[in-house]
Amino acid sequence: MSEVQKKALVAMSGGVDSSVAVLLMKEAGYSPIGVTMMLHDQDIASTAGTHLCCTPDDIEDARTVASSLGVPFYVVNFMDGFREKIIDKFIDTYLEGHTPNPCIDCNRYMKFGRLFEMADREGCEKVVTGHYAQIEYDEAKGIYKLKRAVDQTKDQTYVLYFLSQEQLAKLEFPLGKYEKTSAREIAAEGGLIVADKHDSQDICFVPDRDYAGYIDREASGKIAEILKKAEMLCKNSSKNESKEAGYGCFVDTKGNILGKNKGYYHYTIGQRKGLGISYTEPLYVIDIIPEKNQVILGSNEELFARRVDAVDFNLIYTPDALVSVEELDKSDDELQQCLEPGDRVYRVTGKVRYRAKDTAGYLLLHEKGNVTMVFDAAVRASTPGQSLVVYDGDYCLGGGIIVGG
Repeated sequence: MSEVQKKALVAMSGGVDSSVAVLLMKEAGYSPIGVTMMLHDQDIASTAGTHLCCTPDDIEDARTVASSLGVPFYVVNFMDGFREKIIDKFIDTYLEGHTPNPCIDCNRYMKFGRLFEMADREGCEKVVTGHYAQIEYDEAKGIYKLKRAVDQTKDQTYVLYFLSQEQLAKLEFPLGKYEKTSAREIAAEGGLIVADKHDSQDICFVPDRDYAGYIDREASGKIAEILKKAEMLCKNSSKNESKEAGYGCFVDTKGNILGKNKGYYHYTIGQRKGLGISYTEPLYVIDIIPEKNQVILGSNEELFARRVDAVDFNLIYTPDALVSVEELDKSDDELQQCLEPGDRVYRVTGKVRYRAKDTAGYLLLHEKGNVTMVFDAAVRASTPGQSLVVYDGDYCLGGGIIVGG
């Protein structure tokens, strides 16, 4: 009697990476089940000329790949909760003056949770995705570790910092050991139709990338209520006499009005382009004040800071590099001011953006559950709503949502 193959549930986006993941799991002796998640209105995703995920064409590509590999394929409706957990949070975060990362939220609250539920129902031992990351098991400590991908240019550990030990134990990332070029070669050799397909880049429910326009359409009533309470017009400025609803002020750090903005939620920390301000030196968004409908502009230098505060922090595992508070540099005022009674302090590296380079510093785990990262060197444009993700060498320790600094 032949041995029964282990089953693996593979999330198929219709792209090259998830398609190769199916092929690699099949070659590894598993019996893959392909599944494409329908998360939102397909009419939105049908907009031409976009690089979206989850479009009708993507579903058909995934179906064709599964058929060519001889594996079962299902399209599952996971739309329930997407509006509340992803779209509404996206809108609310912008209206708070912050900048969301809906793709991380989607992975955390929608995709992985639903995939694990389905895997349990189908009796699958593994949940598989096409992410570029690696999972290692440390036998000595009895823990799973999330490790950077071999292809550092494609590494996606930054967007996977929320994973738990239970999830890592069941997850498989077959692409983590490959370069992106190798993945395309494997797809081509396997006769997969997606070998040369472009990667998805855009937020799936905002096909035209006009985030502010989308918020204007979807939350007009909420915006009107917020702006009624705000200092909406650039008064006492001869350059800005417009009384169009929604417009507010660009202000410098001294409170001087520099011009008219389109509504504070149109902007994000670090932004330079699209301000429409003529000035003697380059100006950047350094702060956003929703209650006044103000966007604070300043120099590039004013975007840099050593301190970053984060909440909702997930620690995948506790690092070894524990530092005694007594050993910390007493002359480092920034670090000393961040310390709270009962803090656990670790020497790590971290970054505040997906494409940022790692910067060394101290991670302070506060007793109340939030964290502070004090970098050795100031980092640029730490943006509330985005994620602080920390590392121990090549291993992702976890991360949380930036709230300030």
